[in-house]
Amino acid sequence: MRKPGIHPSAIIEDGAQIGEGVEVGPFCVVGPQVDLADRVVLKSHVVVTGETTIGEETTIFPFASIGEVPQDLKFRGERARLEIGARNRIREYVTMNPGTEGGGGVTRVGNDGLFMAGSHVAHDCQIGDRVILVNNASVAGHCHLEDDVIIGGLSGVHQWVRIGRGAMIGAVTMVTADVIPYGLVQGPRGHLDGLNLVGLKRRGATRADIAALREMLTGLSQTSFREGAKQYARQDVGPMQRDMLEFILGPSDRSFLTMKS
Repeated sequence: MRKPGIHPSAIIEDGAQIGEGVEVGPFCVVGPQVDLADRVVLKSHVVVTGETTIGEETTIFPFASIGEVPQDLKFRGERARLEIGARNRIREYVTMNPGTEGGGGVTRVGNDGLFMAGSHVAHDCQIGDRVILVNNASVAGHCHLEDDVIIGGLSGVHQWVRIGRGAMIGAVTMVTADVIPYGLVQGPRGHLDGLNLVGLKRRGATRADIAALREMLTGLSQTSFREGAKQYARQDVGPMQRDMLEFILGPSDRSFLTMKS
């Protein structure tokens, strides 16, 4: 017997877990390994498949494809998962893929994100909370986006790139190297263009916080980011500066986007 809120034309395969208050609209397909938490809404023509979990109160709009096999030629049908958190808004034509054996086997998306029409989250990505992907932004495999990151429309993030907390990528930008926390990146081939002042103010950063970050960024730009960060790490710094230093000194084989000289 179908639960209330499930449209008669929707296909819910045996084995799918459907929480309380879930709404599944016309012509949706929900696979046998899917777990929809309470009050998830699938508007219409949504496909959710694979070993996929979707957190409570997440809404997915028409023609999104969630949990289909990765766009990775190395994928050989191994077990892989996609974990999506709570209260996300996943708009029309969004695609999100599960992980691969070579990347740990799981793609994770945090809570309270907005994934606008046509955006893409590839295999093995780790996406934080309150992340926004604007229309047709694409994040390639194995990327790590920390909390509060914004990726502008028609932008692309190269595989294995890390983007630090609170950073913003402008529209029509290609990101090929790591982006420091709170950084602002823009341009056809992205370069660091200072701090994401709008995002910092939204987070409640004080003028003193912003001034301290600016001073640190100026100092880091005088040498390699990693060498500069090692020196600053010996000093007593604030929490936002500490975010930046820990990110720079974290494990990565990528270089960093830097300021134009």
